[in-house]
Amino acid sequence: MKVPLLDLKIQNDALRPEIDGAIKKVLDSNGFILGAEVTELENELAEYCGTEYAIGCASGTDALLLALMALDVSNGDEVITTPYSFFATASSITRLGAKPVFVDIDPQTYNLDASQIEAKITEKTKAIQPVHLYGQCAAMDELVKISEKYSVPLVEDAAQAIGAEDGKKRAGAMSAVGCFSFYPSKNLGAMGDAGFMTTADEALAKKLFALRVHGSFERYYHKWVGLNSRLDAMQAAILRVKLPHLDAWTQKRQRNADNYRRLFTDAGLTEVITLPFERENVRHIYNQFVIRVVPSKRDELRNFLTENEIGTDIYYPVSLHLQECFAYLGYGENDFPESLKASRETLALPVYPELTVEQQAFVVAKIAEFYG
Repeated sequence: MKVPLLDLKIQNDALRPEIDGAIKKVLDSNGFILGAEVTELENELAEYCGTEYAIGCASGTDALLLALMALDVSNGDEVITTPYSFFATASSITRLGAKPVFVDIDPQTYNLDASQIEAKITEKTKAIQPVHLYGQCAAMDELVKISEKYSVPLVEDAAQAIGAEDGKKRAGAMSAVGCFSFYPSKNLGAMGDAGFMTTADEALAKKLFALRVHGSFERYYHKWVGLNSRLDAMQAAILRVKLPHLDAWTQKRQRNADNYRRLFTDAGLTEVITLPFERENVRHIYNQFVIRVVPSKRDELRNFLTENEIGTDIYYPVSLHLQECFAYLGYGENDFPESLKASRETLALPVYPELTVEQQAFVVAKIAEFYG
């Protein structure tokens, strides 16, 4: 039995008539950049995320960069963030001449350990950038308290967390700016690169709207040096078809996560496999279902599953503090032990909405076979 890590074809084929119609509408309009489709999507996303404004842009990476630009992060500033994340989390900081200041993660959630942040705050700290990794929000209540105490804004890297909740608040509605990705593999994926930002601050929203078009409110007149990071109408139209289905897809991901827990428990594997941890009072949307195994077995297990046509991935095999391009920061290998351990022990299994019970049973059976 073949079990891919992700199968976009099933989802896209089911929506093909609607998607074709949406694309045709854009083609007929000949309006391909920004425009009515983007504006309507932004309104729908703001409502979905529970915030005042949503601002479309070209990618999740640009969303992070634009958010920091809007907060005037620049050369010599510091931004506190996690070393256990996708590269853009840190590169968005360094591209502005600022310094990423890493704080280790909570080993259960893989998100920033809020208890370590205050010790890293200096007079140069311009922002704190938590990541809602794998679809579960960071401990935002604690982070908001720190933000308010030191008057340092929060930027949520919510690239993997659209619809995730901490308490009654959704990702993107608990900070100065929330940043999202529509990369095709995300729970709400475009058919190409795309992203958006959220904020409740009118002045910040206006600045973000300008920064995505070269810092301009009016063509050829530039208040700031911005980016060319416009969301195109084709992607917006496709996303508008998909957005009404997002909650149903999330529920299926949650169902699959629950089913994995039952299957792993019934197979007696919980002694050798650590399953994903859910904090209380959260809505985990399971962009990824990530297990932990002892480092000596992780790569061997992955190879065995690949041989049996089961898709997996490792998010992330190299902690950011050990990336060659960040060597100048001067961090040692063991400076962030939890991030280092996670990079060596984690393995993502298929959890996409269309995954069948039979496929999940096959995945767990093969893992049981591997462990004998």
